[in-house]
Amino acid sequence: MNVSLYIAKRYLRSKSSNNAINFITIIAIVGVILGAASLFIVLSGFAGLKDFTLQFSSVVDPDLKAETTQGKSFILTEDEASKLNTLDDIAVYSKIVEERIIIASGDKNVLATIKGVDEQFQNVVTIDSVIDRGSWLEQKSRQIVVGWGISNTLSLGILDFTRPINIYVPKPGTGQITSTKNAFNSVQTISVGVFFINEKLNDTYVFSSIDLAQNLLNYQPNQISAIEFKLKEGRDETIAKQGIQSVLGDKVILKNRAQLNDALYKMLNTENLAVYLIFTLVLIIAFFNVIGSLIMMMLDKKRSLNTLYNIGITVKDIRRIFFYQGSLMSIVGGFIGLIVSLIIAFLQKTFALVMITPSLPYPMTVKFGNFLLVFFTISVLGIIASKIASVRISKSLVEGH
Repeated sequence: MNVSLYIAKRYLRSKSSNNAINFITIIAIVGVILGAASLFIVLSGFAGLKDFTLQFSSVVDPDLKAETTQGKSFILTEDEASKLNTLDDIAVYSKIVEERIIIASGDKNVLATIKGVDEQFQNVVTIDSVIDRGSWLEQKSRQIVVGWGISNTLSLGILDFTRPINIYVPKPGTGQITSTKNAFNSVQTISVGVFFINEKLNDTYVFSSIDLAQNLLNYQPNQISAIEFKLKEGRDETIAKQGIQSVLGDKVILKNRAQLNDALYKMLNTENLAVYLIFTLVLIIAFFNVIGSLIMMMLDKKRSLNTLYNIGITVKDIRRIFFYQGSLMSIVGGFIGLIVSLIIAFLQKTFALVMITPSLPYPMTVKFGNFLLVFFTISVLGIIASKIASVRISKSLVEGH
């Protein structure tokens, strides 16, 4: 039997004759519990916010998107289209035309991005789920669906034929512009729907049929800006990429959902790391209580340590006693803190204890990776703190000099 571990367990369970030391020990354990619980709750909260934020962008983001590597567009030949149709990993794909535009109604105008889509677009992404008012557009028409922000800025209605909506895009070419009429291609449209996703997308996008966008930009029928793909359930993304790349070659670059939202992912991950480091710093400060508690315990047990030394326990073994005691205090406290935080997270998800708005509870996502991260952090800090305290044991201390 490990004598040092046995004595450490006894010291951890037993009370000291000095009430001040008992109080300091309780504060140290409570600090570890609260620190572990706080860190896990905050990480779960940020994971919930991350999932909540990304769920909106994923509504209009495909599994894979092929974007042109040169210029603004590329030609999709009939042979390439037929080969894409034979790829086993692809459930459906949609051809896209995108370009910056000016959209105007009355005396108001805003910069936006037109996204011309074909009839398969609704099968690639769940765009119907974000239509706030009106309906989705029809192909081969002048109908558009605008974001809530654009609709609000331009005071657009649904199927309002009394207020024409004009879309302008600069004509391609070189040389000096002599007339504003000749500088832009334009088309008159009608709004049939308004979507609501998030503030950025609501202020950016205008959806139209692909024919309208191609005509506006003077594109050929097979000239497009991108292709968006939906993969079959359970298919490997890497294999699907290889298949698509073999058909389209180097004229496109393929991006998955994370790469399409690269800036957003980086921002969220950076915030998550910053919060973890800040709360780890708080934990480090809390573990000074553990070090202080162990040192006070050493002084209180000085006579007992002298007895142990006299019966043959080495100084090294006595150091192990307090190393084990501090490590057990940290690990047990951390585990209790994690259990408490799991209960709090469950209560929040079930009963919505904390609300962001009257109708929106604060999102929380419990991840096993965060659980392991917090437990590992607590354990490592506890072991380091215990080591720092245990090296204070010297031969002169246990001999009673």
